[in-house]
Amino acid sequence: MPFKYILLALSVVAIWGINFVVIQVALKEIPPLMLTFLRFFFAAFPAVFFLKRPQNTSWKMLFFYSMTMFVLDFSLLFSGMYVGVSSGIASLSLQTQVFFTAILAVIFLKEKMTLPKIVGAVVAFSGIVFVGFHTGGDVNLLGLILVEGAAFSWAMGNLFSKQIGKVDMLSLVVWGSLLSLPFLLGLSFALEFDYWKVETFAHLSWLSVGSIAYLVYPVTLFGFAIWSFLLSRYPATTVAPFTLLVPVFGFSSSAILVGEALPFWKLIAAFLIVSGLVINLYGERLLKKEK
Repeated sequence: MPFKYILLALSVVAIWGINFVVIQVALKEIPPLMLTFLRFFFAAFPAVFFLKRPQNTSWKMLFFYSMTMFVLDFSLLFSGMYVGVSSGIASLSLQTQVFFTAILAVIFLKEKMTLPKIVGAVVAFSGIVFVGFHTGGDVNLLGLILVEGAAFSWAMGNLFSKQIGKVDMLSLVVWGSLLSLPFLLGLSFALEFDYWKVETFAHLSWLSVGSIAYLVYPVTLFGFAIWSFLLSRYPATTVAPFTLLVPVFGFSSSAILVGEALPFWKLIAAFLIVSGLVINLYGERLLKKEK
């Protein structure tokens, strides 16, 4: 991969890592379901008027993709952070979607669960358990469960994405965002009715407005478009490992921008989860080289 494309990949994972700090900032003034709705409303409009619906896929598959990848995934993630999981821990815990994807692929797509994938999953989930033993402060057990629910939802979305096949990723994101809106609006109305006041929006700070813009344009539209571009040019095995840096950017930006503490136990948890991801991605290749 040429250096300019490496820089492009690094820019995307940096944007996605800092994204968790931005979410944390926005949640101070906007409840999680409303924030999720606003994110995907502006991701859908006006882009949906300029992009055709993804070809070679049915409305049914697009609906399932939208429900898992957008409605459940981000509602649970934002809610988990809202009730008490810091941006750094959320960026790290969400990466377990890799292992949920592998498990679901074994169950539903009849893929093989190799020894490196099993070992990687055990190592990574030991990191999540380690986080669970340190609840309090910037880790809330309910919040951690919700974030892991988001990771599981992301994994389900990955399976639907596989069944959809190769499509324009930006178009998929925009139309998936559109389909998510009535469900997110209904959930917010039912569970966050107290926030449905003119005052909620009239007194939004520019920091919150900027946070919404960041979630929509750099994170959602630019990030997915560039990632799709890279995947179309290079093998997934070349591009996917860059996502290992998302929690690195998440932790470092949390420490720098919002002063999140980095005690030794967080570093141990990060080491375990990232080590599990590395084993999952590279374990089979290392075994083949030894043979």
